[in-house]
Order: sequence, then C-alpha cells, then structure tokens
Amino acid sequence: MVELADVPQLTDPVLVAAFEGWNDAGDAASGAVRHLLEVWDAVKVGALDPEDYHDFQVTRPDVRIDEHGARRVVWHTTEVYVARPTGSSRDLVLVSGVEPSFRWRSFCAELLDVAERLGVSTVVTLGALLADVPHSRPTPVSGTSSDAALAARLALEPSRYEGPTGIVGVLTDAAQQVGMPAVSFWAAVPHYVAQPPAPKATVALLARIEDLLDVPVPLRQLPEDARAWEHGVNDLAANDTEIADYVRELEQARDETDLPEASGDSIAREFERYLRRRDGGRGG
Repeated sequence: MVELADVPQLTDPVLVAAFEGWNDAGDAASGAVRHLLEVWDAVKVGALDPEDYHDFQVTRPDVRIDEHGARRVVWHTTEVYVARPTGSSRDLVLVSGVEPSFRWRSFCAELLDVAERLGVSTVVTLGALLADVPHSRPTPVSGTSSDAALAARLALEPSRYEGPTGIVGVLTDAAQQVGMPAVSFWAAVPHYVAQPPAPKATVALLARIEDLLDVPVPLRQLPEDARAWEHGVNDLAANDTEIADYVRELEQARDETDLPEASGDSIAREFERYLRRRDGGRGG
C-alpha cells in the first residue's frame, strides 16, 4: 500500500493521470500532466514502489549528484501529487509516471486504492497517439467516458476501438469496474513529426481539462512553443516536396471532414473556453 503524506481535506477531487511510453506520442500526455504540476504548485504526497512494476533494464534508474556533491541513484516510478487549481471548486490529484513493465492489474488496483483514500470522484486518463493528421490544423482530441452525464456534458462519443491497449486503457477500465466514473482523452499527433515534444497536442489536451474542470489552465509559454513547433514543421515541409504534398492531402481531407462541425456545439464550446480564459486570465 502506498504511504501517503499528510494530505489536507480535498474538495471533490478529480484524478488526472498520464504515463510515458506507448500511450504518449510526442510526450504530449505526460507533458500535459507535468504542466499542471508546475502551474498549480502541486505537492507530492506519495509514490508507488518501482520494484513491483518495472523492468529496470527497460526503465533504467539515473545517477544524480545532489546539492552536497554526493552521487545517488534515482528510481523512476509513479508519483502522486495534489493541487488546488486557482478558481476551481474542485481539487486535483495528479499521477505521473512511466508505463509499468508488468503486473498491470495490481498496479491499477494500487492506484485506485490511493484514489479512493483521497476521495477521488472521477478518474481522467490522458493519452496521445500517432495518426494521419495535418500539423497545420487544430489537434484532434477524442474522448470517451463511462459516465453518461459526463459524456453528454463534454460531447464525447462512445469508443469503437478494438485492438491492443496500454496502461491508460487498462486503468480506465479498472476504474469503471469498481464503479468510479472515468474519462479518457487522446490527442492525435502527426506521425510524420513523431519526435517529442508535441506542444500543440499538449495544449489541446489541456483544453479538455479546462472543459472538465470549468476553469482556465495557465498556459504560460506553451502557445508560443506550439506556434514555433508548427513553423518548424512548415519549414520541414517546404524543403521536402513529398512531405508537402502529403500534408496538403491531409489538410484537404481534414477540412472536408470538419466543415459540417464548424458551427453549433463546437463553436459554442470554443466561445465558452474563450470567456473562461478571458475572465480567468493567463496568470499562474
């Protein structure tokens, strides 16, 4: 059992988790959680023992030199933090780590035990996948939820995916099995620029967190990073005719698909997000 530090009474907390590895194209999902840890001054309250879940030949520990000049070994594990988002009526439990190598069911059971002890009401998992999407258009984010009310509020469609899954899918399913409402958001990262970071996809995932919590997330440098990333890919395409032609095909397909959605609920959601950000500011 994870030993938790002294944790203040949390208000209707939401757990948000992301894991480096197979579920995390461009480090977009883990980057979103790291950003939340920073902008909302999250405090670490516990960690899972990596001995139980990781193959250290795959996820090797690091040697670091501390402030006293002493060398020490740092083991990569799954850490649990709590945060109080500015302006939110709900607290946040943030889970950050590396996809485990084995014993996934035990891993999920341990995380959900922590969630229950902290009073978590909803589990949110973040992921990112490589896809045939153009870098020059808004990043698509798909979402699913086991809770009908949440699915309706966030305009989520039932998932029809069948195939291999990672720890994100297993944790989401485990939460559903114990009756804990779960939401999963996945950002699509262009497969032709798969190397991390993918700040544009990270921003898109954070927008969905804003929708869920109904509070603006301070973005700080991320929008500028996203624009620089897009300009860099534009330069890459300008020097490679095959990539340029391929991107144009993706843009045309995306525009034809999105045209019917350029009104109605999608515009309303974007306007609501704009109002929250204007009222909440970009501080933090």
